[in-house]
Amino acid sequence: MENEFFKNRLNITRRHFLSKSAVGLGSMALGSLLVPNLFTGGEESLAQLPLGLPHFAPKAKRVIYLFQNGAPSQLETFDYKPLLNKMAGEDLPESIRGGQRLTGMTASQTKFPLIGSYFDFKQYGQSGAWVSDMFPNMAKIVDELCIIKTMNTEAINHDPALTFIQTGAQVGNRPSMGAWMSYGLGSENKNLPAFCVLLSRGRGNGQGVYSKLWTNGFLDSTHQGVVFSSGEDPILYLKDTDGIDKDSRRRMLDKLAELNHLGFETNGDPEVQAKVQQYEMAYRMQTAVPELTDLSKEPDHIVKMYGPECLVPGTYAANVLLARKLSESGVRFVQLYHQGWDQHGNLPNEMPLQAEDVDRSSAALIMDLKQRGLLDETLVIWGGEFGRTNYCQGTFTKDNYGRDHHPRAYTIWMAGGGVKPGIVYGETDEFGYNIIKDPVHINDFHATVMHLMGLNHEQLTYKHLGRRYRLTDVAGKLVPGIIA
Repeated sequence: MENEFFKNRLNITRRHFLSKSAVGLGSMALGSLLVPNLFTGGEESLAQLPLGLPHFAPKAKRVIYLFQNGAPSQLETFDYKPLLNKMAGEDLPESIRGGQRLTGMTASQTKFPLIGSYFDFKQYGQSGAWVSDMFPNMAKIVDELCIIKTMNTEAINHDPALTFIQTGAQVGNRPSMGAWMSYGLGSENKNLPAFCVLLSRGRGNGQGVYSKLWTNGFLDSTHQGVVFSSGEDPILYLKDTDGIDKDSRRRMLDKLAELNHLGFETNGDPEVQAKVQQYEMAYRMQTAVPELTDLSKEPDHIVKMYGPECLVPGTYAANVLLARKLSESGVRFVQLYHQGWDQHGNLPNEMPLQAEDVDRSSAALIMDLKQRGLLDETLVIWGGEFGRTNYCQGTFTKDNYGRDHHPRAYTIWMAGGGVKPGIVYGETDEFGYNIIKDPVHINDFHATVMHLMGLNHEQLTYKHLGRRYRLTDVAGKLVPGIIA
């Protein structure tokens, strides 16, 4: 009997290759579907695989996603609401709240006292965008940014919200954004993965991250994010052990490929193919990764731009610089997670520490990409999983307060890669609570990012358990107002 998983893959391949529509052609990662001479052994057998093809001409070739894990407050970053300062201590009007469900952390509160930002804001750039004083470097590049103030989600707690924005679903075992990009487009560099993950932790209250955020889900395991470590070995177990040289490793992989070929002929499991590809990728990465991850050779002007922390492995600044190097080397999707933005209390003291971690290097990335001529083809995204309430969580004081989770409206920014620079998109009410113009749902965000990468979000699908899945599932629409 024909293996069902392999049959599904072949059906999808035939459908796209026989389609008369130019859009249909190439909606799979050809590198993961076409595997001629895969098991003949040797480095060249995989190097000859073609890259995935976009559905149409892309505006961006690569993505760097600077994810701010824990949800930075939009009211202390880019969504200035002076009314909250004027009404500080007054209760949030029920007409504004509109029955919004609460988390378990504020459900027992009988009052919801409004609180304005402890930090000053100023307007910058031709757009006149408001930026908090905590982000002086981002303020300088505001004309490169597309600030979206009206992101929204249904999820009100971290785990489902994180999973939703990273995978398009609040439940686990769905492919992440990077996995979909790898599946749809492949990698530009045969010596590096299409999807890489970098982790850092700030000095604020942190929420954990976990492998389901960069999982391949039901896609081949070749599309899972490869996590870089901050230790001596950026990729664990990549180095050969003592007594094994490169020629010995090559012979071992060739023999292992032959054995896997025999196993594949017996069971037809495509994961056997995926494993061979992973072994071959690891072999090639042994040469590419050490040089790429060595930041000590960066010139002085780059170190000055990103800040001295960029030479300290595992810091946000070091990861942002490494992200630029990975992207410049052809990695399709680089995902950073910076933890520490969960300010339920002590916000005036914690949030400046987080801002100090990310402000300089985030702005430096944009300037660095631009000076290298790469910004137009690299989409950079900065933001978290939801927003923060306009009312105080817990005891109210003007000098020390916290904010609970707020899914109805929050702010992110995007830059480069086909988005309009120097604009502020969308508008929230004067309380910063509800969206009054141009909402952007998580599904819309995903659809638009895929469009910028040359992918039709409704056509990049994978058949699993009897139905076809996609990143946007059954929703999502483009946001033309932010596309250049």
